Parts: sequence; C-alpha cells; structure tokens
Amino acid sequence: MTDNPIRTERRGAVFEVTLDRPKANAIDLATSRIMGEVFTRFRDDPDLRVAILTATGDKFFCPGWDLKAAAGGDAVDGDYGKGGFGGLQELRGLNKPVIAAVNGIACGGGLELALSADIILAADHATFALPEIRSGTVADAASIKLPKRIPYHIAMEMLLTGRWFDADEAARWGLVNRVLPAAELMATARAMAEDLASGPPLVFAAIKEVVREAEDMKFQDAMNRITRSQFETVERLYRSEDQKEGARAFAEKRDPVWTGR
Repeated sequence: MTDNPIRTERRGAVFEVTLDRPKANAIDLATSRIMGEVFTRFRDDPDLRVAILTATGDKFFCPGWDLKAAAGGDAVDGDYGKGGFGGLQELRGLNKPVIAAVNGIACGGGLELALSADIILAADHATFALPEIRSGTVADAASIKLPKRIPYHIAMEMLLTGRWFDADEAARWGLVNRVLPAAELMATARAMAEDLASGPPLVFAAIKEVVREAEDMKFQDAMNRITRSQFETVERLYRSEDQKEGARAFAEKRDPVWTGR
C-alpha cells in the first residue's frame, strides 16, 4: 500500500487527481480526508479550472469503502473529512467542472464518487454496480442521486438487485457520457479538460450553482431567484469583465479571452 494514496498533477489549468491505493483503490477514512483536502485546494485555487478524477491500474477505479479498514476499526460513520466520502460528493461551493475517467470497476461508494463528477468517461472494460444490498447496507448517496440521473426503473434495479452493468449498458442508460478504448481514456479526458479550461469559468460556476440549487426547486422559483440576483455566481457573472469581454469578442468576431474576473 502506498504511503500517499492520492497523486496529483497540475497541467496548466487542469488538475489531475489519481487514486493510488493498491490493490483495489478502496477508500478508508484517512484517504477520504486527504481527498477532501485535495478537492478543497482545487476549489479554492483560481488558477485551476477543471479537475480529472481517475485511479491507477486497469482493473479498479474504486470499489468504495475499504472493508478491511472497517474490520480494523474504521467506523462507517467516522470522520470522512471535508466534502464527505471521497472528498467530493458533499463539498460545498465546488463550482468548477470535474471529469471522472473510470478506468475499471466502479461499485458502491466508488460509483457514488463517479456520480459526484459532472462528466463521466468510461473505459470499455469498466463495470458498474451498487452491491450494498448484498451486505445488508444502503447505498445512501446513490439512492438520492441515481434516480435523478437515469430512468427511475433502471436506477431502482441497480439499487434493489446489485446487478452489474457493463460500460455499454451504462452508456445506454445515460450513466456515463462516453465509452472509450482503455488506451484512449486519459487522452480523451485530458483533451476534454483542456477544452473546458479554455472556456468561461464564471459561466461554468453559474451553471453549476444553478443546476445544484435548482434540483429540488420548481422552475419558476428557480427563475425568480435568478432574476432577483439571489445566486451569488450569477450575480458575479453579470457584473464581471468576462461578460463584457464575451460581448466584445462576439461583436469583433474573435475568440474571447476569459480571465475569470
């Protein structure tokens, strides 16, 4: 087992986070707390615009909770650190795009971690499941998120049966954006991240906040919050130099230069 279970790399404005915890990249409390610090650093660094989350090896993305660590004393209701389990799914104010590059098995909490990303790319050999039912526990985050992401009956089948989905079936139901040959997974994720990193960060922040906050609101209530300047990121966008730059670039028929200000 490696001393540092999380590897990070900056590639310009792109931040790569790699789960590196052999043999299966399972997450214990200590790893979760490290991931929380890592994603908080990404959130708060104005020079970083997009994150890629992946894992080492070609068999496991992440199987979720480390049962061996649990048997050794890690409490399932222990301190996961900032952002909750895996540092991502409950991290407040994360208004930057996150891409999950799923390089293998993503099950249980590992699938919930992938669901916390905005875009999911999967290697063609990746598989997905929520097997908690077989161990007498509930996939809590997935029970909340999954029926909102894919058809209700498919989500309930995953939750109630623990059945495994291959990458093609996951894509068919909209669980992942794209299935790729394993050798092309990271290159595609990096190309997508570079494209996003060249985009308007204040617009992305506004999109993420509105989508997140409006999830459980009526349409008109959400629209009213926008028009009444009650979304901080939207208000910041409308008062920004970037919005003026977008209008100028359109009028001048050139590509805009986004500064995030």
